[in-house]
Amino acid sequence: MILDINTKILKLTRDRGWLITTAESCTGGLISSSLTELPGSSEIFDRGFVTYSNNAKIALLGVSLKSLEKYGAVSEQVAAEMAVGAIKKSTANIAISVTGIAGPGGSANKKEGTVCFGMALKTGIIHTETVQFGAIGRSNVRVKTVHYALNLILNTLK
Repeated sequence: MILDINTKILKLTRDRGWLITTAESCTGGLISSSLTELPGSSEIFDRGFVTYSNNAKIALLGVSLKSLEKYGAVSEQVAAEMAVGAIKKSTANIAISVTGIAGPGGSANKKEGTVCFGMALKTGIIHTETVQFGAIGRSNVRVKTVHYALNLILNTLK
């Protein structure tokens, strides 16, 4: 299934002459890895930012300390800033970002399996959303996050 999605993403991105970048926290580079699985992906993939720590989010993507303190790393605000930062720090036309709690653990406000997604285009269009995957285990949350992110990219390209 992932290869089918990646094949469609590759074709649509190539047809547009676009490049993709990623800004990943909880997935630790799995989205980038998935996007580069197919031959020819070098034509559509610019770079990936793995910004697991708050310091990395600030230094590499320009996420504001104020946003991290006010909203927390797992928030749509931070996901938006990550996606916008990835666009600014790359030559890509489209950026996907993810930040979440893969588990185990979480808090009363942000439960295990909470993942925030951000999407930015070079033109400035931004989309964010939060998905609750539930306490299904760290690996499962990460896999579901990759699938969801790839579908967001695909739907944006359509």
